[in-house]
Amino acid sequence: MSTVGILTGGGDAPGLNAVIRAIVRRSLPRGHRLVGIRHGWRGLLERETVPLDRDAVSGILHRGGTILGTSRTNPYKSPDTARLVEENVSALGLDALVAIGGEDTLGVAAKLSKAGHRIVGVPKTIDNDLSGTDTTFGFDTAVSIATEAIDRLHSTAESHDRVIVCEVMGRHAGWIALHSGMAGGADHILVPERPIDLEAVCAGIARRRARGLAFSIIVAAEGASLPEGGVTADAGRDAFGHVKLGGIGARLAAEIERRTGFETRSVQLGHVQRGGTPTAFDRWLGSRYGLLAADMVHEGRFGMMAAYRGGVFEPVPLADAVAALKTVPPELIDLAATLFA
Repeated sequence: MSTVGILTGGGDAPGLNAVIRAIVRRSLPRGHRLVGIRHGWRGLLERETVPLDRDAVSGILHRGGTILGTSRTNPYKSPDTARLVEENVSALGLDALVAIGGEDTLGVAAKLSKAGHRIVGVPKTIDNDLSGTDTTFGFDTAVSIATEAIDRLHSTAESHDRVIVCEVMGRHAGWIALHSGMAGGADHILVPERPIDLEAVCAGIARRRARGLAFSIIVAAEGASLPEGGVTADAGRDAFGHVKLGGIGARLAAEIERRTGFETRSVQLGHVQRGGTPTAFDRWLGSRYGLLAADMVHEGRFGMMAAYRGGVFEPVPLADAVAALKTVPPELIDLAATLFA
């Protein structure tokens, strides 16, 4: 009987529990013992574990978050913790480890794999910015929530003749902004891949007013930046060196109102985009990722990440999956702009 560890790292994403459930249900009949690592890499450093059986994963498919807990711990931040995390894989008797996470979590997984440990990765990020796969679970839920919010903002913007800036998640990639903005009929979509041209935004708002359309909806990714730089919530950084983003919506609203004279408000959706019940697609996608990850462990296909590419689920090298972020290409940004009113 082999012992397989499962951990979830980084920000929570709708569909995580679907992955955990699928791995456990696929692996138990094959004779594997499943162990959950609590709170991501922090739990591996502290040897905080919980047994996973059919009862432990019963009734979790529709639940958001992760039953294992998560954290943004970086065990490779110092030589001591790097050595400890590698020692604890052996100390806990783990014959294999499934790491479910985004670029940071899988970056740690790739280092563990390079150090000789048997690791399988599963891609998780609502930002949909991992290059090794077409789609990550949690993205569909985030887009659905953001689109519903934009729909609701339309009615209040129109009632008050306002401009409303809706700030959505997206640190380095504007996939959520692009998809929800297109689906919600935004008048401008602002993404991290292209500096914000405030003159063009304000000119577009003025053109709408001249045509008798007295309201506008602007969708901005949190990582979208003005020519002078991005907007951060504070000067702090997380364990992986990322600054805390937030506030671009409010900055834009103030500047748009100053330049145009039109009443402007901002809404920051924040963590509501990744909380709550996952969509049917994310439950299905998470389940399929979990089934593939379980098969990869059983077949000894380590150092790989479960991926969904061209409608096919297949393993890809972990190192390739985290080599570069998948950002929105310029042609898609331009294409979306043809829909602006």
